[in-house]
Amino acid sequence: MARLKSEDKRNSILSAAVEVFAERGLAAPTAAITTVAGVAEGTLFTYFRTKDELVNTLYREIKMELADAMMSGFPRKASVRHRLQHVWDQYVEWGIAHEKQHKVLRQMMVWEGLTGDAKAAGSAPFVEIDAMAQDAVAQRLVKDLPRPFIAATMSALADTAIDFARQDPKRAGMYQVSGFEMLWAGIARRS
Repeated sequence: MARLKSEDKRNSILSAAVEVFAERGLAAPTAAITTVAGVAEGTLFTYFRTKDELVNTLYREIKMELADAMMSGFPRKASVRHRLQHVWDQYVEWGIAHEKQHKVLRQMMVWEGLTGDAKAAGSAPFVEIDAMAQDAVAQRLVKDLPRPFIAATMSALADTAIDFARQDPKRAGMYQVSGFEMLWAGIARRS
């Protein structure tokens, strides 16, 4: 008879994976994850067939959490600059508040085992941001640069702002504002 799966155990394994991957990287052994989760190693494989499946699932979970944060209160009718600043601010604030998830997400973004399905699921909640970017180019508000280039630039600047804010919390607001101003100056068309 098959064992019933527990949502609590699954969540415990995912939380433990964040802890372990943040400290030891994605190459950390599954035994380290199960130790932190307080479950037998075989239990991990009851919920995730492979370690790669665990990492891909965790990627989707973190991206959903990030989307919830970034899209909360999204000002749909505001100017492109205001909407982009909202997205920026929410990302930076999430990254500062969720240091381990942010660190693990950065590792996953360059991990070769990330599946197309996981990438698609992780991108789906951000469709409004993509539409905003398309509108900005169509309205000639931003330079006609490839959207993946703009997204990568935004991510790199935001990650830099997050890192500096963590190192110097008293100036976190300055890093957040200055980072956005640098981004906008780099992508906005001159009037």
